[in-house]
Amino acid sequence: MPRNSISISILRRVASSLLLLLALTATAQRPQGTGQQRLSKDQQLKLRMKAIDDSIPLWRGIQVKADLMGAVQRGLSSTGQYEAGVRANLKDKYFPVVEMGLGQADNTDLSTSTHYKTSAPYWKVGMDFNIMKNKHDIYRLFAGVRYAFTSFKFDIDRPNVTDPVWGDKVPFSLHDVKAQYHWMEAVFGTEAKIVGPVSLGWTFRYRRRIAHKDGGYGNPWYVPGFGKQGSSRIWGSFELMVNL
Repeated sequence: MPRNSISISILRRVASSLLLLLALTATAQRPQGTGQQRLSKDQQLKLRMKAIDDSIPLWRGIQVKADLMGAVQRGLSSTGQYEAGVRANLKDKYFPVVEMGLGQADNTDLSTSTHYKTSAPYWKVGMDFNIMKNKHDIYRLFAGVRYAFTSFKFDIDRPNVTDPVWGDKVPFSLHDVKAQYHWMEAVFGTEAKIVGPVSLGWTFRYRRRIAHKDGGYGNPWYVPGFGKQGSSRIWGSFELMVNL
């Protein structure tokens, strides 16, 4: 074979090898940068939030809270409650909660002169869920549920009740009548950090009775933690919270 033909063949092979090497090098350097550019802003945000979420430990502390609205109501009216609670923080997402309170009523109906009195504790247990997109913000939006229970005694006194048999007017009194109430609450609330570990927030609650024992004398006028019979099922609270 002539030398010129051999030289041309060798040059072609060298050139082909160089082109193949350049192509492989370009391909190896491309994926990382190009892959990131193809992600949308929402996808990049989700990846960042997931990275932050993965770095957050499961246990985030305990929060102690107290309802200010119920205490003000009790101070200004014949009914109300003093309520406090403890809420655990799991990854800023899930908040198991226990609430307890003392419900009181000491009321005299002006039209019938009927006096109703009770004072008893109540308990609630449930879970709140942080429904904010950014779970780790200083502002939180909650949806939750509670199971509540109270066992209490009440007194009813009414003067001048007409005896159905003799027609005489006699005083009517019932003391230490035992009753129980079980109910559920659907909760929607907000929380905002004020300074340091201190936060403030509102909750709105829809209450529904699920079981009860009235003591054989009809519905109690007031149930500790649940409220007055015949009143709205929607209630609210204004809470002071301290993160420990």
